[in-house]
Order: sequence, then C-alpha cells, then structure tokens
Amino acid sequence: MDHSEKIEKIDQDDIVRARNVLLASGRRTPWEEVDAYRVLARVGPASYLPRLAVALRRLSHDPAYGERHEDRLALCEEAVAAARAIDPAEPTRADYLFEALDACQREQYALGRRAEGLAMRAEMLAIGRAQAARAGTTAIKGLSGWAAGLSEEGRHAEAADALTELVAALLPDGPVCGGLAWSLLEWIAALDGAGRADEALAAFQTLVDMEADEARNDRGSMACHLHSLIGYARMLDSHDRAERAAAVRQEALALLAELASTGECRTWSGYQRSFWGALLSLSGADGGRPSPGTPHPPSGTTPQDWSPDARRRYVDSLGTLREEVDALAPRAAEDPDRHLAELVRLHRALTVRSAVWGEFRGCFFEERVRPLFDDGVGLARRLCERHPAGGSRTLAEALIDRSAFRVAVGEFGSALDDFRRALDHLVPQQQTRAPGETG
Repeated sequence: MDHSEKIEKIDQDDIVRARNVLLASGRRTPWEEVDAYRVLARVGPASYLPRLAVALRRLSHDPAYGERHEDRLALCEEAVAAARAIDPAEPTRADYLFEALDACQREQYALGRRAEGLAMRAEMLAIGRAQAARAGTTAIKGLSGWAAGLSEEGRHAEAADALTELVAALLPDGPVCGGLAWSLLEWIAALDGAGRADEALAAFQTLVDMEADEARNDRGSMACHLHSLIGYARMLDSHDRAERAAAVRQEALALLAELASTGECRTWSGYQRSFWGALLSLSGADGGRPSPGTPHPPSGTTPQDWSPDARRRYVDSLGTLREEVDALAPRAAEDPDRHLAELVRLHRALTVRSAVWGEFRGCFFEERVRPLFDDGVGLARRLCERHPAGGSRTLAEALIDRSAFRVAVGEFGSALDDFRRALDHLVPQQQTRAPGETG
C-alpha cells in the first residue's frame, strides 16, 4: 500500500465497521485488527499508521503462518511502508520504522535473500546513528546486527570496525550493562578473522580480566572466568604465543582446582553454558571462513544471534559432517597412517558444531554431546599412540575440549582430571600441579 498517494474516498460503512471492530469488547482476530487499521489509516494517518505498522508486525508472527516466509515477508514489507508513510515530523517515526525493518530483515534472511536483509540492517544502523546524534549518546541501535551480518559474509575487517565502536560505547559502564562480555567475544572473533591478532589478543585479555574481577567480587561465575582463560590460551597458541599460553593454562589449572574443591560460591542462572558455547565457536575447529555466497555464523556468538539462513545452513552442515566422519572411520581403521589425522580433524569439527547447536537447543544436550567428546579423546589417543610427536598436542586439545564441556555441565572433578592429563602432554609433569598440590 502506498500511503503517500492521495487518499480516495472511502465508504462510510467501511469506516464504521472498522471502528466497531476496534471498539468491540469481544476478542478480535489479528486479521480483523489489521483490516480495520488499513481502513482507518487512510482517513486518519497520524493516529492509525503507527498502529497499522505494529499490527502488521504482530500478524507476521502469527503461528498460523508457520514456515510461510513469503507471506510473513509481505506483511512485514507492508509494515515498513506504513512506517515510512508516518509524518517525518513525528518523533516516534524512527522507532516504528526501525522495528518494522527489523522484522522484515529477519524474513529476508529466512528466504535466503541475504543482500536485501543486510541492506535493511544498514538502514536500521543509519536510523540508530541519527537517533544517537540527536540524543548525544554513543549507544547506537543496530550496530550489533550490522556487525553480525558483515561477519556472516566474511567481511571481518568491517565487522571489527563496527564492533570496536560498539565496545567503546559499552566499556565505560562495564559489565553492569549485561551485554559487554558477549560483545567482547564477537569483537575478538571479528578482529581475529580480520587478521588483527594483536588487537584480538588484547581484547581477549580485557575479557579475561573482566571475568576475573566479576568472579572475585561474586558478581559472576567462576566457570565463565575459567572458560575465558581456556579460550584465551587457545588463541595465544594459535598465534605462536606458546609461553604466554602455558602461563594462562596454569591460571586455569589453579582456578579449576578451586572449583573442584569448593564449587561455585552461588547458584547462577545457567548463562555460563551459553558463554562456553560461544567461546567454543572461537576455537577455529568448526570449518573456517565462509566462501563467497556461503554464509558462516559469526564466531563468538550463540545461534540466537545468527540469521535464520545461517542457522539453517549450520544445521544442514551437521548431517554432512556426520556422513563424512562415518565414511572415513572404516578407512582410518584400515589405514590409520593415511586417514586417522583427517578423521580426528573432522570429528572435532562435528563435535564443536554439535555442541554449539546442542547447547542452544537444550533438549537432551548432555546425552547427545557427551559421546562426541569421549570419542574425540579416544581418536586423539589413537593418533598419539601412532605419532607421539604430533599426536600429543592433539590429544591435549581433545582433553581440554572435554574438560571444558565437563565444567559446562558442572562436573568439576572429572574436568580437573582431564585438564591435568592435557597439560601432561604439553608441559613437564612437575608443571601440571595446582598450587599447594604435592606429587
């Protein structure tokens, strides 16, 4: 509907019926409400265009549409048109347009129309910037979604710049704002993807320090601090900072020993498992960078923050990976020297992806994921037995992966056992003792 066109004469009976629908005490259907606002928006645009935009968005979420994204998109596009037709002098116009665009971009992504979806995120960011400029604030709506869209397309340098701006706005308020840790994770991933290793490691140190402070002051989980240390050590290793990585793992060992002895100081909401999942996606084991036209979910985030298209492709990849692992397993058994290392790599990719997705879905998470971590340790141990020089580190990585999983599900004692065994494969035995522990 083009609300900027000259309004045609409307039948008075239609206007009366529309008003009766809205004034009736009985329950009206979403379709009845939308039809009523469509009529009244033509005679009273100032009052009814905003209500029409909201009603159309609400109708697009109606369960009756199921997976009919084309129909959902049509409603969302009408909501955007209604929001655009609101008088530009109306102070709330930008909010209505932002929300309508947000609903519309989700449907664009659900249909695989990624360019259109990203363009809408760009418009949302422009609205957010204009609002922030008027309000004199550095908090910009739409910046996070824009960065996530860029990361999915592999445009990591642009995503890193956007997230640098976002984190700069969040840092002065610290973790009290609630979203800082998650934004730091996404920022770290984008910086690393852009090849800005020093900046990524500095950002990771900021995250580790923040989680340490939160845990020390009983404002955050010790497990989250531990997961940040494990992830930080992994990234240090990937950038040839082996000495610093070893020191960070010693910090993690001491913290894990404390967790195994005392447990958490209090009961948390369970967010620490999602935090582990987001950090696990940073490990680089789940398949690398997207190729042109093939989006990849942004590392350092949870599936909740991915586009519908990226989520669907990620789930599809699980089946493909499982088929590849199953096909390679018998060949690795027959000729391990040729195929075992590749089987270990593929199995770890399957484990990481299954864990990240399974944590988000929640249903039977532990039962479905635990065997993958166990099998990963078994495969890595086979590789280590055949090729001790290179396989020792691979086994250590598999043990640390399983240790972190066990921390995520609250099994601190067995997690500590795995972590100690892992360090046995990385440093001399005498350096794997927690403070105060004897042989």
